[in-house]
Amino acid sequence: MTYLWPMAKRKRATSRKTPKSPLFKKITTIVTKVFLWFLMVTVLWVLVYRFVNPPITLLMIQRNLERSSDDKPFKMEKKWVDFEDISDNMKRAAVSAEDQLFLKHIGFDLKAIEKAFASNKSGKKIKGGSTISQQTAKNVFLWPGRSWIRKGFEAYFTLLIEMLWSKERILEVYLNVIEMGDGIYGAEAAAQSYFSKSCTKLSRAQAALIAACFPNPRRWTPKKATQYIRHRQFLILKNMRRLGPLDF
Repeated sequence: MTYLWPMAKRKRATSRKTPKSPLFKKITTIVTKVFLWFLMVTVLWVLVYRFVNPPITLLMIQRNLERSSDDKPFKMEKKWVDFEDISDNMKRAAVSAEDQLFLKHIGFDLKAIEKAFASNKSGKKIKGGSTISQQTAKNVFLWPGRSWIRKGFEAYFTLLIEMLWSKERILEVYLNVIEMGDGIYGAEAAAQSYFSKSCTKLSRAQAALIAACFPNPRRWTPKKATQYIRHRQFLILKNMRRLGPLDF
């Protein structure tokens, strides 16, 4: 009897376990299917854009909706230029201005993120610490905004493009879709609008001046460069000299 009692107790405890409800199983199945579909669709989407140039972005759509609400005409100046045809000065200016470790990291600059977090926590001017890869993911695949949900999706798409695209492709897409003025997107449209020439012929100073306006292209413009923008241009030119060749 001494040995049978614990076994009987275990049997009673086991018999009290209730099976998972059908509703729980159904919810689990639905969540799993949604996750797998999301994974499949997003990976395929990123793979397609490795070879197909993005025709439009959500930011472009939003900007034109804003123009429409202000009774302004539709405006979307953009022209795709292949990577090898973009001026080396423009590539170097973009990397020098936005992400000097672009060729070394795998999508995230941890030191820049730490500095941005510390700055934001102290109540100073908000800084993003975003790399070119992060900005490309945000510009191409996501909606504008600063929510934590969007940041999570941004990190996910950043990892995808780092795994599935080359660094050349990331920089090529970045320089062709980035907002560079009111209704102006990409290096070619910016070069034509501000300097009446193709981005293939931009000088170092011109490329640096365009890149100096990247943080807020609707507030700043190379046509009316402020003292602050001229100082940023000077720093970018300095960084371009230190950067050396872009060895992809």
